[in-house]
Amino acid sequence: MPQIDSVPRIGFVSLGCPKATVDSERILTRLRAEGYGISPDYDGADLVVVNTCGFIDAAVEESLDAIGEALSENGRVVVTGCLGTRADLIRDKHPQVLAVTGAHAYAEVMDAVHAHLPPPAHPFTSLLPPQGIKLTPGHFAYVKISEGCNHRCSFCIIPGMRGDLVSRPVGEVMTEAQRLVEAGVRELLIISQDTSAYGVDTRYRTDFWQGRPLRTDIETLARALGELPAWVRMHYVYPYPQVDRLIPLMADGLILPYLDMPLQHGSPSVLKAMRRPAAAEKMLERLAEWRSICPQLALRSTFIVGFPGETEADFELLLDFLREARLDRVGCFAYSPVDGAAANALASPVPESLKQERLEAFMALQADISREKLAARIGGRETVLVDEVDDECVIARSEADAPEIDGNVIIDGAWDLSPGDFIEVTVTGSDDHDLFAQPASA
Repeated sequence: MPQIDSVPRIGFVSLGCPKATVDSERILTRLRAEGYGISPDYDGADLVVVNTCGFIDAAVEESLDAIGEALSENGRVVVTGCLGTRADLIRDKHPQVLAVTGAHAYAEVMDAVHAHLPPPAHPFTSLLPPQGIKLTPGHFAYVKISEGCNHRCSFCIIPGMRGDLVSRPVGEVMTEAQRLVEAGVRELLIISQDTSAYGVDTRYRTDFWQGRPLRTDIETLARALGELPAWVRMHYVYPYPQVDRLIPLMADGLILPYLDMPLQHGSPSVLKAMRRPAAAEKMLERLAEWRSICPQLALRSTFIVGFPGETEADFELLLDFLREARLDRVGCFAYSPVDGAAANALASPVPESLKQERLEAFMALQADISREKLAARIGGRETVLVDEVDDECVIARSEADAPEIDGNVIIDGAWDLSPGDFIEVTVTGSDDHDLFAQPASA
């Protein structure tokens, strides 16, 4: 049973993508500002908040299991997040939950917490750091620049969960970024559902930061972020024309030469069925142009195989695209029906066994490409950011590697380094995913 003391304590379970992590951080910051304590375990918590994911069936099951575990271990549970839009499903499975709210419903979560666990009379606001409560290590942080998405991709239910695009004022984003850097953050990871569309909903309204007028668009934001002494990494970038204007900023070193761009497929017919906004052949032309401007550009993408109606010819087109695009980092998923997605009604579903065959063939091809591209970096000097240090090695990342999803740079031996340090290294080896290096001699 939870142990109740003079300070009400909240346990927190955060599931899902980095955008959900930012939601969790904001809720935790509000809780801490009101004087609530944060418990690292169920036993020390008076109430537990579970921030759920509901994007695919596996995530739904994981979220329902997490809610069940919290109920079993603690008994007092508030549910929020993407799966919260399916409150009936949650209550059918777990009728004991105290409250259910949807994604980025910060006020509703706080109302539920207040109703079941009132805040202390005199909150210890001095304990709240200026950058807020973060769930990431101290040297990197996610900065969410907008909520929602205006696309209606047939496999995705995110707009139904998070709504249409709502961009944050650029001055607010810059103030948050500045506070994070001043608190020791060395890498800012810019996230949203659709980063390229930043400001579209506001008609690129002018806002202010440090007394300067700034247009609310992705290029202006990138230029301003580039003034801060930290790496700036762009995620979830759709290939709109305005992305072309980011590439010179990368070549000039203002932001990292890295784009996380979910392309999803290489077959025109499959992309049409997915309702995706880009044609594969034009994408190859643009990749070539971007690389001519910024040769060090690293490209990450995600793809789906086994989408309904995907033929063998479609899959071969996807493999051909992969061979020609030679992307640096790639994730791939076998298509999974999501309750409420338009793609569920499409004809000619691909058998599960064939989905897995195609997934394995796709990943084998990408492993070859990744191995070749990493091997080409042996002998070069690179700046890396240290993530972890122990007695046997240092785990770091290069400009081409985002935390938790890309590879690492492994430095053997004990070195006088700390997480958040930048260090010059010479690359000495590689495998399918990681680089091996030693500190560069002066």
